[in-house]
Amino acid sequence: MARYNPHMPRIENHAPGTFCWVELATTDQIGAKVFYASLFGWTPADFPLGPNDYYTMFKLSGGDAAAGYTMRAEERATVPPHWNLYVAVASADDTAKRAAELGGKVIDPPFDVMAFGRMAVIQDPTGAVFCVWQAMQHIGTTVAGESGTLCWADLSTPDPDRAKQFYEALFGWKAVLGEKDTSGYLHIQNGQQFIGGIPPAAYRNPHTPPHWLLYFQVADCDVSTAQAKQLGAPELMAPMTMDNVGRFSVVADPQGAAFSLFQPPTR
Repeated sequence: MARYNPHMPRIENHAPGTFCWVELATTDQIGAKVFYASLFGWTPADFPLGPNDYYTMFKLSGGDAAAGYTMRAEERATVPPHWNLYVAVASADDTAKRAAELGGKVIDPPFDVMAFGRMAVIQDPTGAVFCVWQAMQHIGTTVAGESGTLCWADLSTPDPDRAKQFYEALFGWKAVLGEKDTSGYLHIQNGQQFIGGIPPAAYRNPHTPPHWLLYFQVADCDVSTAQAKQLGAPELMAPMTMDNVGRFSVVADPQGAAFSLFQPPTR
């Protein structure tokens, strides 16, 4: 991670190519609400979708920080609980078509989510899945730069070069090496903003499927990691510091969805 700016105002719109929404796919929506409310101070707001089915919006400081839903049986049969990452686009249809041309797989073709927006689910050529979001009534996250908000995302892939080629062509991102970083980590730049990265394949667990790992900002990585563990979260990577970047850890919630806790450096 690099060049992260923690001081951002309330979000009023998301430029194309930015990470605009995060959504928890879980097997225990009630348990997840308790866990994340305790860890991040999120306030759950449930919206009925049908009989015994609802979508949870996670509120923070009066804004929308994230959401969660219970996985259907068919989804549970193929993937474990996880966090979904959404990228803002001008046209979900055009982006899905382009992704297929670039070697990606359109898992769920574009569809309307009521009057909120239009989306598609795409798998990149290396295997990682993400969503694209064409906003209508719902722009996505509206709060940033404080504890409990998305601040970064890393792509864990066995083929960073192929991923770089795909995402640069699809979203206009630049995936660049750091000026003084000899690790091989690629920093993802959307316009003038650094939003995420692609770690070298040598650093990843070869037994883990390709995926996007979300980073949530916290005031104290060690305290939040200890709290997550007390709430039943397994620690996947103990807190560690990267000079001039920050301190971070990786945990999984009690249902198994992995994410990172990130403490920005003090300025």
